[in-house]
Amino acid sequence: MNLGKRIKVRNEKKNLTTVMVKSLILMYVISGFLLFLLALLLYNLELSEATVKIGIIVIYILSGFIGGIWSGKQMQDRKYLWGLINGGIYFVMLFLVAMIVRWGTGEVTEMEPVRVLATLVLCAVSGMAGGMLS
Repeated sequence: MNLGKRIKVRNEKKNLTTVMVKSLILMYVISGFLLFLLALLLYNLELSEATVKIGIIVIYILSGFIGGIWSGKQMQDRKYLWGLINGGIYFVMLFLVAMIVRWGTGEVTEMEPVRVLATLVLCAVSGMAGGMLS
């Protein structure tokens, strides 16, 4: 009888890789949509550089938060940890793309370590907060 319960619980668990990939796709779709809206606002309202930077930070936070909520709901165990990992992976992918893009322009050395670390913390903590609230 106990074995039947354990098998049922194992079958009900979600596949970690599938949940993470789907959550990351959701996060990037949200980021893309919000960045598109920010670009439209920039074009129509001629926003300042400071306003655009704040908008980008808000987009990182919202994407991480929503991805953390989704992954936490799917995993249903250690939700904060999955949100944190999800936010961290989200940042790493963004960072790698930024490095590839900057490599071609020669601006790789212009990245400030403090800003990179702050962005990592924002992405990871917002994902963890989303996981906690799921």
